[in-house]
Amino acid sequence: MVKLYDMPKRIYRIRGDKRKELADRRQWLMDLLLRVEEEMRKAEGCLYYHYAADIEGAHQLSLSEIWEKKEDRKAEEEVLTKELLEKIKQVRENYVDEIAIEEHQVYVPPRRLNDIRNHEVTLNAVVSVPGSKSMTNRALLLAALSEGEVVLEGVLFSDDSRHFLSCLAALGFELEINEKERQVRVRGEGGRIPFKEAVVDVGSAGTAARFITAMLALSDGRYTIQCSGQMERRPMQTLFEVLEKMGADFQYLHKEGHLPVIVTGSRYRQERQKCSGSLSMDISKSTQFLSAMLMVLPVGDLDIDIRITSEKKTGAYIDITMAMLKEFGIEAAFDGEEYHIRGGQRMNRARYVIEPDVSAACYFFAAAAMTGGSVTVRNVFSHSLQGDIRFLEVLKQIGCKVMQTQEGICVEGPKDGRYDGVEVDMNNFSDQALTLAAVAAFAGTDTIIRNISHIRGQECDRMSAIVNELGRCGIKASQTETDIVIHPGVVHGAVIETYDDHRVAMAFQLLSLRTEGIVIDNPMCCKKTFENYYEVFEEMLH
Repeated sequence: MVKLYDMPKRIYRIRGDKRKELADRRQWLMDLLLRVEEEMRKAEGCLYYHYAADIEGAHQLSLSEIWEKKEDRKAEEEVLTKELLEKIKQVRENYVDEIAIEEHQVYVPPRRLNDIRNHEVTLNAVVSVPGSKSMTNRALLLAALSEGEVVLEGVLFSDDSRHFLSCLAALGFELEINEKERQVRVRGEGGRIPFKEAVVDVGSAGTAARFITAMLALSDGRYTIQCSGQMERRPMQTLFEVLEKMGADFQYLHKEGHLPVIVTGSRYRQERQKCSGSLSMDISKSTQFLSAMLMVLPVGDLDIDIRITSEKKTGAYIDITMAMLKEFGIEAAFDGEEYHIRGGQRMNRARYVIEPDVSAACYFFAAAAMTGGSVTVRNVFSHSLQGDIRFLEVLKQIGCKVMQTQEGICVEGPKDGRYDGVEVDMNNFSDQALTLAAVAAFAGTDTIIRNISHIRGQECDRMSAIVNELGRCGIKASQTETDIVIHPGVVHGAVIETYDDHRVAMAFQLLSLRTEGIVIDNPMCCKKTFENYYEVFEEMLH
């Protein structure tokens, strides 16, 4: 287990009658805070000590500190010179009032990273990553819709997949779960749902929210779907509208067009005829809407054509869905404009092996690029169904060597981690936009990430997260409606806000490979998809 640290954060409000005076003395204040930080960091056991000043915006100062042990903590009176102590007391007594103390749990990268940063040690590692989240949750749904028992191997166990499993259990599906062996046995019901009434909780899992909703909406039961506050904010309206055309009914419990809801299935309402065999769908905000329909419709009794009205007609995750449907014995076709799904089909698959998560693997491939080292990820190969495998082409563009070995793909970074920026359309592998942003922070020229507007509606507004957190580290970045431009600069340490988004936490942790002082706030939000991310990260450094 990696060690997490408590980080108290003291908030000081700048008094209204002192704001202009302090603004005029900005340079004096910043120089003073920097000197205080430097002295406090010399104290034994001090891992992080930082003052942040927002004089004209929030009108506040804040102090964040991290100590190796609680008993190591020293007050400024114990460390600072008399001169510095007098000046910082002057600020507190004359300009500010303490208004709050916030408690944060943070991850501080290990000190041995200094050897890599100083090029005294070259990164050379072989790592393993968990099973694919996207494939795990698709496989769980397809297994539940199948006829008879399905054994799933290589299952990812994380917040998202556990919520999916808990939903299936709450609906009455028979499950045998073996986390140690990464195996789940599911007794499929051929499209039937054992319990006709239930309450399920999808948590923050977008796949569970979309897939479970579609399955329940075409059932003969009535169900309540609960979710996290984060999932309440994510788009669902497109899927609701399509399912209503299929005869389902939704009662919104909070905000119209969003979870949580009470859903009454179309077969319960006996209104399956409403869609007349043809549907229209816009998938610009999420391809999960289409994936959900593609997986639940084949076990129904209607032949359905889905016409895609958005400019985007398909995508990497749709490709995964179509491939997995075929592996479960289902026929579905796409003619460039419409998806054709024949009803009355039977899913059948005795055993299904889930690939390692390529999205997770990409963090370690990026680590090789950023350090000039070499990282191999076990059992990840170029024939993967997952769209994020395209990230390797981006790494090739910046000078990486990508080799397929018997163990898995190996990435070797450019010498000393020196590379220029790149311009790339990441619409079809946008989960790696955050990863590329971390890589881009150390590039010699601009990086432009195009066509990723849809990531604003994911676990957080990821476009804004990229711009904000890079800025927090000293890197200038800007965004348009669809694109992000990242400019070269000098990265400095900072506490990274993760917005409770697993991908923000994992991607920005990579900055610590090149820069001291990177601290990840709320680090365990990565449990959503990669529970032992920090353990694997530290294993990579040995």
